[in-house]
Amino acid sequence: MKIQVRHETKYKLESPASRAVQYLRLTPRSDRCQRVLKWSIRGPASLIPWIDGYGNHAHVVSEPVVHKTQTITVEGLVETWDTTGILPLDDGLPPLMFQRETSLTQASPELAELQNVVEAVRQNEGTIPALHKLMAEIGERIVHEPGTSSVESTAAEVLIQGRGVCQDHAHVFIAVCRMMGISSRYVSGYLAVGAGTLASHAWAEAYIPDLGWVSFDATNRQCATDAYVRLAVGADYMSACPVVGVRSGGSGENMAVDISVTNIQE
Repeated sequence: MKIQVRHETKYKLESPASRAVQYLRLTPRSDRCQRVLKWSIRGPASLIPWIDGYGNHAHVVSEPVVHKTQTITVEGLVETWDTTGILPLDDGLPPLMFQRETSLTQASPELAELQNVVEAVRQNEGTIPALHKLMAEIGERIVHEPGTSSVESTAAEVLIQGRGVCQDHAHVFIAVCRMMGISSRYVSGYLAVGAGTLASHAWAEAYIPDLGWVSFDATNRQCATDAYVRLAVGADYMSACPVVGVRSGGSGENMAVDISVTNIQE
């Protein structure tokens, strides 16, 4: 499949800022499930590429002058393959580093109850069936409802609330995996369905020895297909989010995001 992406973020301020610095994780890398055919990022004049600690392609964007508006535009074309959700590769990151707890994936009694349900399946049927059970349970227990959580919501809070978005589903999956001693990581990216368009997306991957990283999208209750474009991986949202930054001065921010993810038929 060939997937065309256009992702534009516009910032408008009521009062000007004297400067701003942002980190962008908006460039996919080629791996076993995708190949980047072309990709570009446009924004302020200072746009410095770098590789972060997780191996993600990133950019540092600096706006050193007084400004009230800023636009960052990403455009590209990625060819993808359906690997049944499995990445049988060593991408240079030790799986054990994805067993550590983070502030967004801390253990809790509520998560432990979900863990017990999954562990029962694991003992009788094995790890992979147990992870599919975990994915299904999360989809049933947490209704996808935008605006009911924030980037600071923890896995435990969202599970109690019973509402959240894709990043929350991923955090709950990751938290339970780590409680079970299974390495799991957060993935940010895009999802295209047919010729339609969808917003950016997030899911989780679990490491299975002798198999590789296996994807689990609890929001859609499926493993990743060739409709998915992987952008970045991290321990949780905070280490894989597409855009994060700080500014000096400025107030009254209004941010508009326009994302088009299209499956281009051969």
